[in-house]
This record gives sequence, structure tokens and C-alpha cells, in this order.
Amino acid sequence: MHGGIWPLEEIRAAVVSVDFDRLVLDGIAAAAGVPAVVVDVGEDPAEDVAAALAGLPVVSVAIGAGGESWDLALDDPGPALDGLRANPQASVVAAQTLRRNARLGLLDALLVESLAYAALQAGAEHARWLAQRGHRSRRDTDQSRIEVTDDGATVTVTLSRPRLFNLFDAAMRDELVDVLKALQAGGDDRPVVLTGAAGNFCAGGDPAEFGTVSDPATAHLIRSRANAAPWLAAIADRTTAVIDGACVGAGVELAAFCATVTATDRARFRLPELSMGLIPGAGGTVSIPARIGRQRTLWWLLTEAELDAATALEWGLVDSLA
Repeated sequence: MHGGIWPLEEIRAAVVSVDFDRLVLDGIAAAAGVPAVVVDVGEDPAEDVAAALAGLPVVSVAIGAGGESWDLALDDPGPALDGLRANPQASVVAAQTLRRNARLGLLDALLVESLAYAALQAGAEHARWLAQRGHRSRRDTDQSRIEVTDDGATVTVTLSRPRLFNLFDAAMRDELVDVLKALQAGGDDRPVVLTGAAGNFCAGGDPAEFGTVSDPATAHLIRSRANAAPWLAAIADRTTAVIDGACVGAGVELAAFCATVTATDRARFRLPELSMGLIPGAGGTVSIPARIGRQRTLWWLLTEAELDAATALEWGLVDSLA
């Protein structure tokens, strides 16, 4: 390994060793301590190396033409590695979750996501974010979070906490689940529009609720019984998400389930979960890779880049611009 980057021939030779895991992990520790294996593959997809690395708690990074088995394949790994250094545990768990969920059905993948999310809720990186964030509280607990408009031909479901950019909290989640269940029942097959109030779609999970559940196991069980993702997926084929303004975190995750996503030129998209020591927890490890691919999803999480509507369209996160 040279400067933290493995030549392909060297790591390919190491793959056949019974001590492959030790060689890789010791090499990481000796280099920079960052849990990533960066390999200069050139024009070789090197799927054999990526498959061997998939069993280790590392992020596999190919510089060059890496195949689909790599966690990342790109020419410049710098920005992604910066994100990994900032939150290494969450980064590795994100890579592991995206790897596994690419092979699983919806309900199994949501289970893996929730368990991984719960593990990180108890981790040092999330605790650090909670401490830096400080105390938050809300006073709008009695207000309705979802507005439903039925014109007979189309049902419009609006996320509605306009003063707070439609932050997604437990009350909104529970109301949304009830609405989605009703839309699935009774043979109703009308088109559904999912949108947000007052010029924003959804600014993500409500920071005031992070750290308020008694323990990660309880939080996982809550997600298992009250998750909007499977209910939205059930009607996704007739649902259009209309994105304006902020679309962050859970907002991106939910919108990505919809068969059609339309955005205005004001739309802005961001995934901040890794910076919070977490991974997506509203179905995003399933819905987002289905639209933009696993490698691009991980890169986005690691870099926390803000996407404009044109970039989202180019990536396939959005299907059309309003």
C-alpha cells in the first residue's frame, strides 16, 4: 500500500491469503486509521476484490472503473473520505446496510435499516451530535400535521408544519401512516399527490425529537410498527411527489418511493444523516438507491452535498421539472 492506496496487484494477491482480514485491517491502522480500503483499479472492474472486501467492516473504494460490487467507484475519493473521517462508524454501517439491502425485499431491507439505525443511536458519534445540537423543544403538539384534499379524481396529501418547513416528527409520521393505510384500502386506485405546505416539501426529521426515546431497542420497535415507508411503497405506482423548496433527509427518503417525482427549480435536496452519526431511517436505504444507485447514494451521504433540481434530474432522483 502506498500513501493509503493499494495497487490492484498487491491487494489481489492478499485476497487469497488466510490472513486477508488481518492484512487489510492492519494496513488501514498503519495508514491513517480510516476504515476504508482504497484501491487503484484502473480499467479493471476488480469485482473479485470488492467481493472479498464486502465481508469486512470497511468502505471499499475503487479509483477508476470499479464494478458494482464496490461501495464507491470514482476518480477522486477525497470528499467522500473526508466524510468518512468525520463519522467513521456511521459511514461503515451505511456502506454495510446499502450492500445488504441491495439483495433484500422491501420488508427485510427496512428491518435491516432500522436495526442499523438503532445501533448508531447508541453510538458515540450520534451522542456527540446530540451534545453539540443542544436542547430543542416544540409547542405545536396539538396541531394536525397532514392535510388531505379530495377532489374526486385525485387525492392530495400535504405535509403541513409550514412554520417549521414541514419537519417530519412522530405525530406527522403517525398521521401519514393512517392516511396511506386508508388510501390502500377499499379498492381506491385514484392518483395520489404527495406535497408539502408553504413552499417547502420537508426539511427532514424534527431535531427536537432526536434523543427523546428511552432506548434504541424501543425506537426500533416503534419504527417496526409505525413506518410510513411500506404503506407509501404499496401505493407508489399511482403516487406523484411534488417537490418545492427544502427536501431533506426523511423528505428525500419518502419522495424517492413515489413512481413519479416532480420538482420546481426552487427544490433543494440534502442527506445530512451521517453528519448526525446516523443513516437514513425512513426507508432511504431502499428508496434512494432504487433511483440513483447504491454507490451514488453512499457518496451523497458521505459528502452531504446539496443538490439543485437540475442535478437531481440528471441523477434520476427527480423525473421532471415543473
